[in-house]
Amino acid sequence: MSASNTSETPSLDKNNATAAPDAPVPIEQTEKHLVQLDELNAADRALAEQFGYQPVFKREFGYLSTFSFAFSISGLFATIATTFSYPLYAGGSASAIWCWLISGAGCMCLAASVAELVSAYPTSGGLYFTVSRLAPPRWVPSLSWLTGWINLLGQVAGIASSEYGSAQMLLAAVSMSRDFEWVPTTGLTIGVMAALTVLCGVLNSLPTGWMEKMTRSYVIFHLLVLVTCCIALLVKTEDKHDAKYVFTNVEQNSGWTPTGFSFLFGFLSVSWTMTDYDATAHIAEEIRDPEVKAPWAIFLAMGAVYVLGFFFNLVLCFCMGDVSSILASPMAQPVAQIFYNSLGKSGGLVYTACAFILLQFICFTATQALARTVFAFSRDRLLPFSNIWRKVNSTTGTPLYAVWFSVFWCIAINLIGLGSYTAILGVFNITAIALDWSYVIPVVCKLLWNRFEPGPWHMGKFSTIVNLWAVIWTVFASVIFFFPTARPVTGETMNYAIVFMAFILLCAMVYWYVRGKKFYVGPLKETTIQGQTGGVLEAVPVKTEKSN
Repeated sequence: MSASNTSETPSLDKNNATAAPDAPVPIEQTEKHLVQLDELNAADRALAEQFGYQPVFKREFGYLSTFSFAFSISGLFATIATTFSYPLYAGGSASAIWCWLISGAGCMCLAASVAELVSAYPTSGGLYFTVSRLAPPRWVPSLSWLTGWINLLGQVAGIASSEYGSAQMLLAAVSMSRDFEWVPTTGLTIGVMAALTVLCGVLNSLPTGWMEKMTRSYVIFHLLVLVTCCIALLVKTEDKHDAKYVFTNVEQNSGWTPTGFSFLFGFLSVSWTMTDYDATAHIAEEIRDPEVKAPWAIFLAMGAVYVLGFFFNLVLCFCMGDVSSILASPMAQPVAQIFYNSLGKSGGLVYTACAFILLQFICFTATQALARTVFAFSRDRLLPFSNIWRKVNSTTGTPLYAVWFSVFWCIAINLIGLGSYTAILGVFNITAIALDWSYVIPVVCKLLWNRFEPGPWHMGKFSTIVNLWAVIWTVFASVIFFFPTARPVTGETMNYAIVFMAFILLCAMVYWYVRGKKFYVGPLKETTIQGQTGGVLEAVPVKTEKSN
């Protein structure tokens, strides 16, 4: 949709909130600025003309780096290593295999649905922005507000849990090097987590060009680690389980009955690995031809994760030995114990260290996506003190304040672990729930109101059925992830995911009624075309009116 010419009294975008003649509240959105149209590439021109945003980022990401970014968000090798204990507790080897296949299929439907929306609306706001194009005007403010806040929670929790897992992997390697005579405390793990999060902040403060170069090399390193590890485990493990054991052995340690219900908790591993699909959307304004490259990267990366993750789970199940003994590992990392048992001290150290490096790279790319999300939300004034978080540093070309805003909250959410280790597990759970629901809301809008205009990447006649299954699966999985993963339920086994969700919804609701409701109309238009004489796009202050 292209922007239209305006007169002295500006008109609103058809997908934004309409004015209410009885109670208008004028809002000035941005400063006046000029952009030379002939200096804009096609993607930046579309960003200004179709979506109303001023281009502020350099488009450094091509096909390989965009795919590598999307692939890196999953972590695959490292995230499976971090969460492999969930299906083992839930139902043993069979849970690890079948939960991956079943849950992965649902995740692929959600990933395809997200890719389709990203192709149509490639902005840093991601799925939050799509609500303004898919919902009727009167629903845009409340739905985009809700989507934005839930997505923010999911991204913060995702980085926080990844950094915690990264710290655990690093300390597991240290413990392994000392022959398990030293065991890290929870307090030390949180301290290392905080230091690693700050490191991610420093790296994300570099210019985008450096980040693109680092991202491009990731996928090659990741695949080398995965393939060599699988080969080494299969060759070096002497006592491997047979296929019957791997596919049919159910051995639950959760305390839940019936066993079939306990089995379902194994879904968390794949849902935590195959999520954050829209992270690639949040760097859309840094990708060349984002309407094509971003959706392909999301879909192909998640497809690769689904297939390769299944084979990695297979290898781990064949080579893991006794379930109870690896779950009781002094490192608190069953996969690191598998490495140690099968490959010896040296091999175990190498691949545990590789898992740590890959987890850190997840955090690096996820922090980049979160910072762009904070920038985009602040551009639309979704967050308090938005005028600070939206600033882009002229030297690095990156939103530095948004980067360190992200770092602060990722550390803060993990500090609850000082009081209860169990609360940290709730951070893992809420990641998948919050992120997936921030995707489902715009998908439901697409299905309900039929306002979707597809981009170059779309599913055609299969779109509706894929969207429907994505919604059904997310609702089902979310119910499972709110349950405690072990019984009896005590303060130590409680699942605090529901507490995190209630807290962020309360914050969003309070801020909405105290301040947001008075001015927020959904994603704003920074620019409107007043004239193109001499190839100049004049971006003027646009006033919008908020209806009751």
